[in-house]
Amino acid sequence: MASNRLENNATLRILRAADEGRYGVLAAVGYNLEQVLGFVKAAERNKSPLIIQLFPWAVASSNGVLVHAAAQAARQASVPVAIHLDHCQDEDMVRRACELPFDSIMVDMSHHSKERNLAKTKELAAYCHAHGKAAEAEPGRIEGGEDGVSDTLDLAGLMTTAEEAQQFVGAGVDLLAPAFGNVHGEYGPRGIVLDFERLNQVSKVTKANGVFIALHGVTGYSDALLQQLVKAGVRKINVNKDVLAGYYAHLEQKVNKYPFTQVVDEAVEKVAEALARQMDAVGSSGKA
Repeated sequence: MASNRLENNATLRILRAADEGRYGVLAAVGYNLEQVLGFVKAAERNKSPLIIQLFPWAVASSNGVLVHAAAQAARQASVPVAIHLDHCQDEDMVRRACELPFDSIMVDMSHHSKERNLAKTKELAAYCHAHGKAAEAEPGRIEGGEDGVSDTLDLAGLMTTAEEAQQFVGAGVDLLAPAFGNVHGEYGPRGIVLDFERLNQVSKVTKANGVFIALHGVTGYSDALLQQLVKAGVRKINVNKDVLAGYYAHLEQKVNKYPFTQVVDEAVEKVAEALARQMDAVGSSGKA
């Protein structure tokens, strides 16, 4: 069972506790140090576990410096914090990331055919495990796109089946990101339409094998919907735009009008406030 591997892995320790307590854990995407500091501030303030996510862009752009900074922030935190690499679509980058202080890596081979996705995922998950990293994968295809993630906008979404979930569990992954109507980025005029029956089928497979469900594409979700998803077995909940909107708006309004140090501190607080509200919604507040 996947949950018996990597006993000391920070991501898996956090998610095991969440599964036992039946709450969700936010995995917040950050693009700079200020956002990372805001995330940790929220986690400490709310006494909540946290997963900080970076895109491969953050590794390439700073030659790993931002990863080390995030890892240092996690080490200094008074609550459990893990560092995760989200949507790593390049095999060489997966291997490079295994030499950096990530606790877990999303081996995203979903831009390949189903067969190649599965084969590459199995190979790279084993590589991650050999380096002490937990591995996440995406069977099917989640529609839409996110900053720093390529090859997603023009590919049709392919819903995850229970059979595919079983195949990926068999490939050795620790986290599974199913496609069940969730969309990266904005949902558009159709709105949010989730297939809970499909999620329940996938959840049965993952639960039986000690694998955790990661939810991608929560922009615009209500607190009630997040709580419904947590109740359905989702444990890792990726957040991005909703928790960073206030940060960007604050910079736009205040830069060059007030001392920059003041603007930065206030922007960090905006991030912390937004993330803290989401921690309350998924039930992780007070759990650390």
